[in-house]
Amino acid sequence: MFQIIFIIAILLSLCVSAPLAFPSEDPKLAEARKRMVERDLRGRDITDPKVLEIMGRVPRHLFVQPSLRNKAYADHPLPIGEGQTISQPYIVALMTQILNLQPGERVLEIGAGSGYQAAVLAELTDQVYTIEIIESLTQQAAQRLKQLGYDKVKVKYGDGYFGWEEAAPFDAIIVTCAANHIPPPLIKQLKEGGRLIIPLGSTTYFQTLTLLVKKSGKADIQHLTGVAFVPMTGEALKK
Repeated sequence: MFQIIFIIAILLSLCVSAPLAFPSEDPKLAEARKRMVERDLRGRDITDPKVLEIMGRVPRHLFVQPSLRNKAYADHPLPIGEGQTISQPYIVALMTQILNLQPGERVLEIGAGSGYQAAVLAELTDQVYTIEIIESLTQQAAQRLKQLGYDKVKVKYGDGYFGWEEAAPFDAIIVTCAANHIPPPLIKQLKEGGRLIIPLGSTTYFQTLTLLVKKSGKADIQHLTGVAFVPMTGEALKK
């Protein structure tokens, strides 16, 4: 009996950790994704093997409009409607690598967009929460994530400036829209030792990708590299 239970436990663990099976795709898209990883990610400063493997497997073309799928693996943002964009692959990989997310950690994303960044995060942990302020994008992202098997990702329609208090605290928070300051509710909802990454600076021109680590209740801040994101809307515009 013990041997049977042990075997069942092993099989269950394999099922949980096994990569998701995505719909069959055009070989040209698979080849484009491979080139993206080698040229734009590994060819630059993305060195985390987990991030490289995930970026080489998650079908980014399913997170953009059908008319733009042939451009899905080019290293630049693409429009997703409502004046919003999906970030360039390098930036998605860079922010994910910097967060250094571990299995079982709870992560909050501000700005779900099309759901692509949430899908990448969900390959690292089963505790992904994402907020989107535009209702139509929220619905589309939730549906898309569910269709692709990311059932555990929790999607919420709301203003990300205020975070997700009932699900806090978080080990990590990733903000995928620009703000001229770090929203205080997000710092409050971060665990001790938690990491928060955000494009910080002018919401009109460019920002600095900024990493905050919460140490003894205080914010230890590092400014990393220049970026350009769409602005955070809602409450952030009032500040």
